[in-house]
Amino acid sequence: MAETLRIALAQLNPVVGDVSGNVARVRAARAQAAAQGADVVVCTELVLSGYPPEDLIYRAAFMDAIEEQVHALAAETADGGPALIVGSPWRKDGHSYNAALVLDGGQIKAAVLKHHLPNYGVFDEIRVFASGPHPGPVEVRGVRLGIMVCEDMWYTDVAETLSETGAELLVIPNGSPFELDKGDERLSHAAARVKETGLPLIYVNQVGGQDELVFDGASFVLDADCALRHRAPSWQESLTVTEWRKGPQGWSCVPSTLAAEGSREEQVYQAMVLGLRDYVGKNGFPGVILGLSGGIDSALAAAVAADALGPDRVWSVMMPSPYTSDDSLEDAAEVARLLGCRLDTVNIIPAMTAFDQMLGSFFSGLPSDITEENLQSRARGVSLMALSNKFGPMVLSTGNKSEMSTGYATLYGDMCGGYAVLKDVYKTMVFAVSRWRNANTPAGALGPQGAVMPDRVITKPPTAELRPDQKDEDSLPPYAVLDDILERLIERRQHLSEIVSQTGYESAVVERVWRLLNRAEYKRRQAPPGVKITRCAFGRERRYPITNAYVGPR
Repeated sequence: MAETLRIALAQLNPVVGDVSGNVARVRAARAQAAAQGADVVVCTELVLSGYPPEDLIYRAAFMDAIEEQVHALAAETADGGPALIVGSPWRKDGHSYNAALVLDGGQIKAAVLKHHLPNYGVFDEIRVFASGPHPGPVEVRGVRLGIMVCEDMWYTDVAETLSETGAELLVIPNGSPFELDKGDERLSHAAARVKETGLPLIYVNQVGGQDELVFDGASFVLDADCALRHRAPSWQESLTVTEWRKGPQGWSCVPSTLAAEGSREEQVYQAMVLGLRDYVGKNGFPGVILGLSGGIDSALAAAVAADALGPDRVWSVMMPSPYTSDDSLEDAAEVARLLGCRLDTVNIIPAMTAFDQMLGSFFSGLPSDITEENLQSRARGVSLMALSNKFGPMVLSTGNKSEMSTGYATLYGDMCGGYAVLKDVYKTMVFAVSRWRNANTPAGALGPQGAVMPDRVITKPPTAELRPDQKDEDSLPPYAVLDDILERLIERRQHLSEIVSQTGYESAVVERVWRLLNRAEYKRRQAPPGVKITRCAFGRERRYPITNAYVGPR
């Protein structure tokens, strides 16, 4: 029986659908681990297909390609190097499973099939996978490993079965998307499994962006006494070889590095950076283009883009109208200067004049209203899309979650774009994250050291500048109040009466926000994807019908 074991945690960033590329990533991780004397390499959930693969699982050719690559990878383990535990889709008896495959000695030694398939929030694995039976331990290098695939760790039954059938160490390959405060939840479930079984636990999580989802990594090891023995860095690929020793009480991990977690503001910022970097990179865009208004949303979006891609791949465009203030022109120019990114100006007054002429006979005698305001926003959207079409960069939209929640955004105008990096970030968090970025340079950032926007951008009252002296709070409650109500409606799913009783807000204010939220559903359906930050992001998680006559009880 083994008395020592060296287990490598391979926290990788796969690309969905890039089977050969993902296998190459696993192969490189195994070679690196072998050079460090590892016995076993644990990779993440569905690392060979990328996670989540969604309806690619229905394509027989895709599954064939995976099986071919798995057999080739298994054959390579005959070289005497480390065993591999890799996440992969797997077919068995006419069904497709989410599996952890154990490759060792030149063969596929075992296929551990995921039992609990998540069907909530961003997950719908029941749609494409069958549920596997309760797994038993797999002996790898003389140690009985209890392998649980991601969601199986969140329940008691799988760990209990593994413990009762002789597992010595729990190993969990994961594809767990980031959301605020989820790290504590993961640790809580992991600690519960450790306490129930008395077994140490290895948790290996994916890193990287995939459409709306971003995976933060932060893999960790808990000893049998629930002590945290290792935590990998968040937001970046890593490979760590952990040392294990067997004593009278079982296996124990030698203490290793504990990467810092970072503040909430840092986590939000890093999630946006990684989500945008991978969305642009994995989809092959040369860079991004965005409207830089002099306001805080576009300034923060530009800063995220510069840190994600480098300033040379960020093209900012100021698009003034007669209502654009000198302060906004100065602030936009200063943001571009601080970031070191390109700034050009496209004056939209000729477009406004052309629309007035085109539609003048229809609008004659009618007062100006939101129609003319929206035409300004749409002129800007058309301009950005034209530059995108001509030169190639993806349009980055700059709207935040407060705006998306209430419909305070213009379809085919400021909602125009290929990706909405602030889509799941409330306005109050936009302010907090902007202040954080001005005071900190995040690890791995490709943008400048130091401040990325002038203080005035953060302190001045937010405005769309679509009419004289316009302020956001002319149309919306103060953002501190608005965001609190929205968070209670969306993330907590509280009733209106409950919000009023708990906060003391006027019932009319809460009712108005609720109505704005419901009426804007049709706009959100047409919005670009954006990084998931909160527990309930629009799109994959909050799914309300557009045609919806339900009005109460509220």
